[in-house]
Amino acid sequence: MNPFWNELSASNPFLDDITRLRNHHKRENISILKEDPFLFLREIETRNSFDSSGDELDVHQLLRQSSSRKSGRSKSVSELLDILDDTTHAHQNIHNSDPILEQDLEWLQNDREAYKMAWLSQRQLARSCLDLNTINQSPGWAQTQVAETTIVCKLNHQGGSVQLPESDITVHVPQGHVAVGEFQELSLRAFLDPPQMLNHNLSCTISPLLEIMLGNLNTMEAISLEMKIGAEVKKDPFSQVMTEIVCLHSLSKEGPFKVLNNCYIYKDTIQVKLVDLSQRMYLVVAALAKGTQSPAATIWDYIHKTTSIGIYGPRYIHPSFTAIFTVCGHSYMPGKLTISDIKKGGKNMSPVVFQLWGKHSFLLEKPQDLSISVFSCDPDFEVKVEGKRKEIKQKQLQSGQIVHQQFLFSLVDSREMHLFVFCVQVEPPNGGLLTQFFITTPDPAPNLKRLSNLPSDLQKEKEIKSAPLLPSVHVKYPKFQDTQLNFTNYGVTLKTVLRKTKIDYLLEYFKGDTVALLGEGKVKAIGQSKVKEWYIGVLRGKIGLIHCRNIKMIAKEQVMSLSDSVFTTRNLLEQIALPFKTLTYIYSVVLTLVSEEVYDWKVLANVLGYSHLMLEDFDQIQADKESEKVSYVVKKLKEDCHADRNTRKFLYELIVALLKIDCQGLVARLIQEAAILTSAVKLGKSWRELAEKLVQLTKRQMEVYEIPHRGKAGDVAVEMMWKPAYDFLYTWSAHYGNSYRDVLQDLQSALDRMKNPVTKQWRDLTGALILVNSLEVLRATAFSTSEEV
Repeated sequence: MNPFWNELSASNPFLDDITRLRNHHKRENISILKEDPFLFLREIETRNSFDSSGDELDVHQLLRQSSSRKSGRSKSVSELLDILDDTTHAHQNIHNSDPILEQDLEWLQNDREAYKMAWLSQRQLARSCLDLNTINQSPGWAQTQVAETTIVCKLNHQGGSVQLPESDITVHVPQGHVAVGEFQELSLRAFLDPPQMLNHNLSCTISPLLEIMLGNLNTMEAISLEMKIGAEVKKDPFSQVMTEIVCLHSLSKEGPFKVLNNCYIYKDTIQVKLVDLSQRMYLVVAALAKGTQSPAATIWDYIHKTTSIGIYGPRYIHPSFTAIFTVCGHSYMPGKLTISDIKKGGKNMSPVVFQLWGKHSFLLEKPQDLSISVFSCDPDFEVKVEGKRKEIKQKQLQSGQIVHQQFLFSLVDSREMHLFVFCVQVEPPNGGLLTQFFITTPDPAPNLKRLSNLPSDLQKEKEIKSAPLLPSVHVKYPKFQDTQLNFTNYGVTLKTVLRKTKIDYLLEYFKGDTVALLGEGKVKAIGQSKVKEWYIGVLRGKIGLIHCRNIKMIAKEQVMSLSDSVFTTRNLLEQIALPFKTLTYIYSVVLTLVSEEVYDWKVLANVLGYSHLMLEDFDQIQADKESEKVSYVVKKLKEDCHADRNTRKFLYELIVALLKIDCQGLVARLIQEAAILTSAVKLGKSWRELAEKLVQLTKRQMEVYEIPHRGKAGDVAVEMMWKPAYDFLYTWSAHYGNSYRDVLQDLQSALDRMKNPVTKQWRDLTGALILVNSLEVLRATAFSTSEEV
């Protein structure tokens, strides 16, 4: 997918020193992605979010240092990939029948810097995690931080129409806007909060603040803006004379704003012709009054003003969740909204993104105090008493600012989770009912079932840990011994194999080399072109695969000389864990499994180099249970690795530590989870081919996996294809039970047999196979006693 593949030595769009030597051509028009490189991923800094990402690819400072007295909370980024899922949807257009252009990123291939920014953002999205650990703590579980809704399009001289996703805001670019051979880059972004200076007694905004960015100012035709507005002037003659609806223009978000003359209003839609174009423009529609005359007191007395309520919540409901009610003075409600003013226990929480569940608009004759009440229509769910009624002040409505109110829902008596309906009522201060509407929630999170489908032995362990009358689980962990491996199998190479292109995890050797083998077991994996069988061997201090046909097995007594005089358990451990440096993982799953399956925090802390930790450290975070202390140790490792991410990899160091205390069963589960997730990310839309090879899924069966992830247009975006791929692979692997070796081997073999196998460039799954086939040798040599946890 990298347009620079043929010019660079690898698919890396960040080799600036190489491209700087060859790129002497200076473009006349600068991409708006260079001017504003985070259009696709405008992040919001979070507090106490050391666990925000499940991957080390974190370009900006998502993670800020928190107080040592507070533990880092996991902030999930599972839904980051949804940023690019907001493709444009063709709404009916009463004035223009031009097709709405979709956001097409292929044009980035001709612009290196723009491609770099988009590629980096998308890769960060792909490396994501889902946090199940904060299910009862985070009001926006399964959410993350994203930007305001943005769309960027590139148009040629033929022009076209660009529509902000999920809105009635469209910019029409006529044919001949730019010369033949030139292009126009156009970005649209909407801000819900209007400029405060435009809301007072004689003025009120009736649309969101729109930002338009242009990449090419060498234009020959004007462009036009079309959007719906949230008010109309009353029909009486006095209101018609005293009031005007105008479009205001500014070069700055804060103003000052000037009235544009070329406006046309038809019912609830305004069309504006933009003649004087700038690289960055801000536009907002407002109702202006020339003055007021009794009995009129404000601009509201001359117009019919629409007030909208948007109901936002998490993507999936769970036993305890928060819904946010957003009140604004126009009809635009984005599909996702970042809420920064959530409070819990009197404290502000980190910004969270909520999904739009529904919206309702009604006419409000004048700004006044309002109360919003919520009632659950299902006896299985209740609204917490302190949150059943919320007040909105007259001053807030008159100022035009966005008002957020949160309502807390909870499941009654641990009943079964399901979607439900709740009622919303809006009342004035003197009683009565202004409006009433009903909202249906989303389904429960499918991932909740994963914790209930754990193997029976793990469920028993959980029961033991949670039983108050039983003593705590005590496990004696063996001590890791750095001793020399005693090989029993050897082979002599029959030919020389030196590869021009180095392949990870495959050995290179000369004819006549003596190779120490970890056993007689074989691994199936692709070579240069086809799938072969391989032995796992050690040569010149490196562990890897050697083709079975290229080696002749010999007895230990026949060994004449070895290039490796010493190969220790520490060498073995550090090398077989290498795949964990690059595999994508779900941090919450790692945290949950480790805290549940490691029963002595001191042992884990010691092998991780945290022997200095004392019980007093846990008093600060009120960690009483052993699992909470283990969780604290894991989080501390995560924080330290993020602070030094260039040299330290969180999952790699954790796996090495777990293997040092002989938690091989836990490591096997973690590597299976990571291999499945990474395979899904690598596959993308190719997962259909894999599904057909693995279990011969029909087209209809594949659609079942994709339906939950389809966007507004009715299909799954390319950037979202990892989700149905993950759902399929997780379901498929569940049929293997505890046979994790078979899962990894069959997955590797199926990937290798694909028409264009992703494993040709991605070899870490091969490394995973080496790891699981080396565990027995490691245990037999590194521990005097073996006791798997």
